[in-house]
Amino acid sequence: MNGIHDMGGMHGFGPIPDIENEEPFHHEWERRMFALNVAAGGLGLWTIDKVRAEMEALPPAEYLHSDDYFRRFLVRLERLAIKNELVHEDELEAGKALHPPRPSMVALSPERLPGLIAKGNSSMRTATAEARFAVGDRVKARVMNPVTHTRLPRYARGHYGVVTMNHGVHVYPDHSSQGREDPQWLYAVTFQGADIWGEGSEPGCEVVIDAFEPYLDPA
Repeated sequence: MNGIHDMGGMHGFGPIPDIENEEPFHHEWERRMFALNVAAGGLGLWTIDKVRAEMEALPPAEYLHSDDYFRRFLVRLERLAIKNELVHEDELEAGKALHPPRPSMVALSPERLPGLIAKGNSSMRTATAEARFAVGDRVKARVMNPVTHTRLPRYARGHYGVVTMNHGVHVYPDHSSQGREDPQWLYAVTFQGADIWGEGSEPGCEVVIDAFEPYLDPA
């Protein structure tokens, strides 16, 4: 969707801070919030694309309310929990359980976590059709304004690039966020910085975007 989260190329938000050797958590509540999101995700009720779409759906003023990344984790988890009947709004207000829990839910135990993290969860799938593009093909990113989740940034839309790598077939986020997996070919596409950013672009700058096949047209 077109939202405040898609900030690539936007002015007015100040410089990007140097985060080298930055601590992952600055407060204990951030650590707990991260753990809650991992534990809730382990229930298997939503995908990473649904999670991203839920955060993107936050109203702009609420999204920018704080520069604390984990506050968005909190608001997102509340919305997902309500939608999936893990909690009711009156329980959030009361700060305690007021209704019977959703049945057949198995919590993610701490003992299972290291194995799940080590194994990971690949988005790669088996191809069912030939790739439309090959390395070296010149392509154009489609001009699209979806009202749902997408991974094609606004600044690339309508611009020309060259396919520089084929990543294989992966779960298509745009449809996964809506409950359909629909695997698609995924490519690395290189754009010239001057084509995207104009005359103010740094000389020799290139921008590489991982773009799904439905985002691209032949040039």
